Amino acid sequence: MVLELLTSPPVIFFIAVIVSILIFLWGGMIAAKGEKTSGKLAPYACGEDFPPERFRVDVRRLFIYGLYFLIFDAFALIFALSFAKPGVFPIIFAVLALIAVIVMLPVKWYE
Repeated sequence: MVLELLTSPPVIFFIAVIVSILIFLWGGMIAAKGEKTSGKLAPYACGEDFPPERFRVDVRRLFIYGLYFLIFDAFALIFALSFAKPGVFPIIFAVLALIAVIVMLPVKWYE
């Protein structure tokens, strides 16, 4: 009974998590600590001061790539599952996905 409890997946997972945390803490204690100099604390590798640049995301392009991803992701899933019923269904779905991509191609150039 005790052996079955100790070899159950939740107990093994809990033991693995505890051992991982202990290894992480032990590694942090014995690791070499470097000095925090002004060069190491600088935001750029060689210590030069650059004005911070604001990172801008082109939401339109992100939306278009997201739509492409959805089309191809749905295509891959349904195309793979459609082989369970062979015949014309995989071909029809491939043609529909191709038409969706062709319709989406001009949208990319309106930027």
